[in-house]
Amino acid sequence: MNLQQATVLFNCNYRTDNHVIINQGGTNSGKTFAIMQVLFCLACEAEKQVITVVGQDIPNLKAGALRDAANIYSSWNELQAMVKSYNKTDRIFEFHNGTVVEFKSYDNAQDAKSGKRDYLFVNEANGVDWNIYTELALRTKKKIFIDYNPNSAFWVHDNLMGKPGVQLIISDHRHNPFLSANTKAKIEALKDEDHEQWRVYARGLTGRITGLIFNNWNICEQIPENAKPVAAGLDFGFTNDETGVVLVYKQNGELWVDEILYETALTNTDIATKLTTAGISKNLEIVADSAEPKSIEELRRLGWRISGAKKGPDSVNHSIDILKRFKINITRQSINLRNELGRYKWRTDRAGKTLNEPTDTWNHLIDPLRYVALNKLNENKRKTLKSRLPHKEELTKNFATANLLQ
Repeated sequence: MNLQQATVLFNCNYRTDNHVIINQGGTNSGKTFAIMQVLFCLACEAEKQVITVVGQDIPNLKAGALRDAANIYSSWNELQAMVKSYNKTDRIFEFHNGTVVEFKSYDNAQDAKSGKRDYLFVNEANGVDWNIYTELALRTKKKIFIDYNPNSAFWVHDNLMGKPGVQLIISDHRHNPFLSANTKAKIEALKDEDHEQWRVYARGLTGRITGLIFNNWNICEQIPENAKPVAAGLDFGFTNDETGVVLVYKQNGELWVDEILYETALTNTDIATKLTTAGISKNLEIVADSAEPKSIEELRRLGWRISGAKKGPDSVNHSIDILKRFKINITRQSINLRNELGRYKWRTDRAGKTLNEPTDTWNHLIDPLRYVALNKLNENKRKTLKSRLPHKEELTKNFATANLLQ
């Protein structure tokens, strides 16, 4: 088969004789794309094979390995000729030779005991439990591929690296010749923002990412029916930065957040169309980045109830403090927001000293969440205003004193 857009990572994974191939890589190194290319080649080479791609959950697979698989399939004519059918609902590619490539997630180790396979690919393995991996590995005949961003050491480092038959491939964005120069520059710029994140995401080295700002959040399946909408948050982006929109609800003193939009190259008209498509009512208040008054005004003229965030000298840290008062529930479908929360940390200098400001990267959904906090959840101002108002007894006393002075 003539393979398009093959990189050095494809060759490393395809030609190895090892049983377990670990792909530790920085962001945008192309490791997942390359492994999916390998799996499709292997699927064509022998009959009646089972190839299983596993992720933490289905939304993660849809945003990662399954999306890459769909892109490869749609642009590779020879592969399309080999595939008998692609069931999007069940996430299964069935080949004319009887081989299947399936995309699955498992709730627990017991669930993972069902089924055997020839090849296994564990996508973003640091989100998959070791016991689940063990059950899957025991039922895999030929090869196991693993990939992840090395935020910190986990079971791959503890239980697999250095063992016989295990190969480690470390990659970063420099191994991806199809990545734009702007994206590469953005990744390299991490060196000035946070040296530890630069090591992890720009060089693919195992990190010790500490100092995450938010640890008060968890994943929920859906927004409760009786949760009340607070507002939508909007952060503008265009060429290199994503436009991000989140919808914030409140119930029983907790916040419930759903990711609505995360996309580059959107005009204000595009944003309006996307909001309408997502079912956002024009009666819902939108809090946007006040640094974009022209964009805010354009959306307002298109009928949206939108205003700028009330920023101040210390509004970033203040909004973080506000959000830390709540338990925050993030919907499982909010993949990009979950990824940002897992990377959003206090800046450090080259000596590793923590600075009192967050990194200004991977925050295109966290920023709109902060905007909502500033405008709609900032209860300090209300409490301060209330504390300055005189009590009823003071009003009565003042009124009596005023009468005596007349």
